[in-house]
Amino acid sequence: MQNRPHLLRPATKPPFSLAPATSLIARIFPAQKPPQNCSSRFPALSWSPATSPILTAARKISSVTTYFDYFGAAAGDPKTGYYSYELGTWHIIVLNSECKDVGGCDSGSPQEKWLRADLAANPAACTLAYWHKPLFSSGGAHGNDLTVKALWQALYEANADVIVGGHDHDYERFAPQQPDGAADPARGIREFVVGTGGKNHRPFGPPIRNSEVRDATAFGVLKVTLKPGGYDWQFIPEAGKSFTDSGTGACH
Repeated sequence: MQNRPHLLRPATKPPFSLAPATSLIARIFPAQKPPQNCSSRFPALSWSPATSPILTAARKISSVTTYFDYFGAAAGDPKTGYYSYELGTWHIIVLNSECKDVGGCDSGSPQEKWLRADLAANPAACTLAYWHKPLFSSGGAHGNDLTVKALWQALYEANADVIVGGHDHDYERFAPQQPDGAADPARGIREFVVGTGGKNHRPFGPPIRNSEVRDATAFGVLKVTLKPGGYDWQFIPEAGKSFTDSGTGACH
């Protein structure tokens, strides 16, 4: 796995069978040139289930037995659906926002305690976390989900850099902010909502504060290139769509 990208699907429900490249919503590369072979709908992307497993925060633990059976230890404990791993110089954390299925997400819950212990044991200079339901969203169907605020708080206190979520069927990027929504360019976390895997789009509600970019017209994937001390992002739309978003950020 050292020389291959990790494919992430935090924004949609875990697959009941292997998902094709058209459903991928986030792709995180080490600082290297992406492979050049192609997939049918996104010509710049590729996916080989034998070598690049999709690592997903589980949505419904009781209904994704096939997923855990296929990916085994790479998908974490099937009773929890949260785990972490290293990717280059980055610490990557996968959390489960189906809180009622894993004993809650609030302060003092098993997942929140595990997260704080994991962050303390892995004090990396750069940290990215991903899960399904975002704390912040301008999406009209769901919007903010306060049940994950304690997880955000733990990550913020540990100087995490990026959070990727989904749930709302759109793309949205936020400026770095604190768990209470206050702008914090110095040590805030940048959140991406990437619910553009291909099922359907849903309209936005009124933009909430710190929302910088929004789109509900293009399906596509978010490519995040992780580098020592920073990251680049690029939204890659499906063929025929012009919306894109790109930029760079530094780790705290």
